[in-house]
Amino acid sequence: MSSNVAPPVQKSEDEWRAILSPEQFRILRQKGTERAGTGEYENTKDDGIYACAACNAPLYKSTTKFSSGCGWPAFFDGIPGAINQHEDRSYGMSRTEITCANCGGHLGHIFRGEKFNTPTDERHCVNSVSLKFSPDPNVKSEA
Repeated sequence: MSSNVAPPVQKSEDEWRAILSPEQFRILRQKGTERAGTGEYENTKDDGIYACAACNAPLYKSTTKFSSGCGWPAFFDGIPGAINQHEDRSYGMSRTEITCANCGGHLGHIFRGEKFNTPTDERHCVNSVSLKFSPDPNVKSEA
């Protein structure tokens, strides 16, 4: 798990509300979750970079995205240093929350040991609303 160091980008709730849509604010700043199967990036296979929708920090390469059937975009690893992990004991369970290392925005959760055919045996289950995709032909997806 990462340390409790404050992220570099700090804004007030009013500043975040001014730049995020109500749904982005609910998920990124209030740790909400979008409904399964409704996200824009769940099934995308384009080559490029997924960045934080709040601060534009690069988080994931399309080469780490895979189809998990979970209803949210799934990645097996993030860009080194881009994502922080925190213990989340909400809703009576223990999970690993993932946040943007640059602004602290809530991305989703990591699940381990599910035996997907990935190099890390991890599934970063990420809300589409937390992401912004930028095509990049130099980042080639396998699927």
